[in-house]
Amino acid sequence: MKFGRPAGDSQRTVVLHGGGAFGERVRLSVYDLMNGTFATPRVFFYRQTLDTDAVMDSLRRTLAHYPLLTGRLERDADGGLSVLCNDAGAAFTVVHSDRAMPDYGPDHSAKGDLRRYISWVNAFRVVGHDTPLLSVKLTHMSGGGSVLGVSISHSVVDGGGYLDFLQHWSRTHAGQDIPAPPYDRALLDGLGDDVRPEPDDPQYSVVTGRQKFGFIWRVNARSRKVRTVTLRFSAAEVLALREAARVDEDCHRPPVSSGDALSAHLWRILGALRDREPGAEERLGIVVGLRTALKSRLPEGYSGNAVSNTTAVVSARELREEPLSHTVSAVRAALDRVTFERVQREAAFLEAQRSAGSSGRVLSRMSLDAFDGTVALNNVSRLPVYEVEFGAGWPFWFEYPASPIPWTVLITPTPDDDHSRDVHLSVPTEAADALRTPQWTSRLYSSV
Repeated sequence: MKFGRPAGDSQRTVVLHGGGAFGERVRLSVYDLMNGTFATPRVFFYRQTLDTDAVMDSLRRTLAHYPLLTGRLERDADGGLSVLCNDAGAAFTVVHSDRAMPDYGPDHSAKGDLRRYISWVNAFRVVGHDTPLLSVKLTHMSGGGSVLGVSISHSVVDGGGYLDFLQHWSRTHAGQDIPAPPYDRALLDGLGDDVRPEPDDPQYSVVTGRQKFGFIWRVNARSRKVRTVTLRFSAAEVLALREAARVDEDCHRPPVSSGDALSAHLWRILGALRDREPGAEERLGIVVGLRTALKSRLPEGYSGNAVSNTTAVVSARELREEPLSHTVSAVRAALDRVTFERVQREAAFLEAQRSAGSSGRVLSRMSLDAFDGTVALNNVSRLPVYEVEFGAGWPFWFEYPASPIPWTVLITPTPDDDHSRDVHLSVPTEAADALRTPQWTSRLYSSV
């Protein structure tokens, strides 16, 4: 783990424990394995200074309910992963910076500064090592204000579980008594037992070791040519898109949501920007939560990974020329395919790969196709990211690290807590430059 600090800053790190070595070994599910051993970080910016001792104390009390977060990753005999719940601890770092708090926001990205606010973990030195699965870095800025960087191993939590943990911590800090979340991966065991695994899956592909290395090399080699553009869509603009998408909609279906309308609109913009030949297949890979489809199996608050993806497909001509309602129909059709039966078939495929020892070579097709015809979209606008509060008010801004993979869309809420949305577009440099021109700015904020 890296705890380097900029010159002029003072820093100390302590290890926090949840209260005892539980001794349990939790075998991770096939959906946990899809995320590898990389950490997933978030950074929250507060105008007022947080109380270090109080934040540390509330985190310690919260960790008593999260034995996986103070455990360590171990390799299973079949190549899978388990967490040994030995209460080895989580890392908590406090930094006193000599910098004043920048005025971060959609027009002043914090992405270039995130390394100073996060304790970065080497993903290749996690399994079998004494490497914390949770790392917290609290940076106090000169003149007031604090930055809270939280990194959790993606193998033990997805975006929803991540925010559930932060809200649990926040409520514990406020003196509320919150019950422990369910984390038993056995809840997903046998999900695909009644289904014969198929040799292929619509959303996942088994690659060779050489192909995986080539994909990673390609991502790293091109990451410097990927730029993230952050755009804010006001509540009025989002609702106008929703109304445009509802034109001629099927009265027998639930009304189009603002999330589906904004997703379809952004896909159309990026399709027009790429300007591929009319017959080319355009794909929108959509990150989807599985808790609704698996509500008969997973209790509320399940803290493990329960996320997959689905793909909408239209031709390049349709994406550019047909009305927004047509694109929305394709998006909704893709989401409608995420059923319990579909998840069973997917789980059977993933279980077969784990049994064969090839889980490490399973990649999502939307990632593999990132350099060709797929736009990858993750809409987390319903997650309460601005409600992470520790006695000093809500954060005024929060940030994810930039995606190194091109044609990636992340939709987040805004501090206004209304229908407005912040959209983070990670695209090649030339596309990022184009999106800042008056021509494309006008198209982005058009409701039709």
